[in-house]
Amino acid sequence: MKTMRGRFLPRISRRAFMQGSAAAVGISFAGSAGRSWSAEEKRLNVYNWDTYIGETTLGTFNARTGIVVQYDLYADNEELFAKLKEGNPGYDVIVPSDYMVEDMLALNMLTPLDHSKIPNIRHLDGAFTNPAYDPGMKHSVPYMWGTIGLGYRKSKVDGPLVSWADVFEPERAKRYSGRIAYLGDMRAVLGCALKYLGYGMNTTNASEIAKARDLLIATKPHIKTFAEDNGQDLLLSGEVDITMEWSGDIAAVMEEDDDLTYVVPQEGSNVWVDNLCIPTGAPHPENAHNFINFVHDVDVHMEIANTIYFATPNKDAKDRMPAEYTENPAVFAPQEVLKNCEALLSVGEHTRLYDEAWTAIQAS
Repeated sequence: MKTMRGRFLPRISRRAFMQGSAAAVGISFAGSAGRSWSAEEKRLNVYNWDTYIGETTLGTFNARTGIVVQYDLYADNEELFAKLKEGNPGYDVIVPSDYMVEDMLALNMLTPLDHSKIPNIRHLDGAFTNPAYDPGMKHSVPYMWGTIGLGYRKSKVDGPLVSWADVFEPERAKRYSGRIAYLGDMRAVLGCALKYLGYGMNTTNASEIAKARDLLIATKPHIKTFAEDNGQDLLLSGEVDITMEWSGDIAAVMEEDDDLTYVVPQEGSNVWVDNLCIPTGAPHPENAHNFINFVHDVDVHMEIANTIYFATPNKDAKDRMPAEYTENPAVFAPQEVLKNCEALLSVGEHTRLYDEAWTAIQAS
């Protein structure tokens, strides 16, 4: 495994780290709602994406504050939304993506933030402090950002991959039949298919969404699996040779295997921002503010970035990271790549068109 130079510790396998944290996963929160801020116990219930925290983050937070962190995992935004849509079962901090922040705000599912309790937001790059999905960061603080693209094993493909056609067109995909994984994320997969077809990733046109659906159904016989946020593991183990994945997940396994690489296809893709939020009904909102502030402490945030290898919006942390991180195009996509990318936006009631298309794809 490669290591990073300078003041950084050697990077660990995120799979090994999360296996070691398994005792913190799968928590019940019965009876925890309704506690006042002044009477908060020393507990914090975090609901985050898999493999998306630093090696020492939770332990250091506990050591500094005495707050015990219960940590639960989800695979995509829709799973997060489904867990909370009927009421918060007891989470204090969640990490929704940009469009999901919009969807949750529309349903009053997020608590307004008190910025006076999060002074470390001063370290954020100004480009991230007034997002369209939450102007003024009133309910969210950016955590990490990146792109969606193709991770692949160079020795197993016919030259560099440059187009979504390699995984979306049946005649192209059959060259790698049974060796391709898609993300298990509805908006991501349909959005990238729409992008390949020349449509917007946030279209509400039923005909365009249907064309993306039909393309994916036609190619599905060649797809090994819709990976639940573990396509990078399948790629590293050799179970697949190509996977649609989040940029940082592939950047991390590239550190472990020189035969792996990452590309944002030429047609463009999704550029996303994940955010730290406090859901409505959080039993420990004071502790939640404390944790969000802690995450953006420069040293803490550097340790997180060094573990998970996603792009940080924390400018002061980035400025202290080595070139192996800041100049890695699989982490920080070049401007010529980003100009062809789109953010996923809330599509409101038209989400049903995506739900129906996704159900048809999964059932085919």
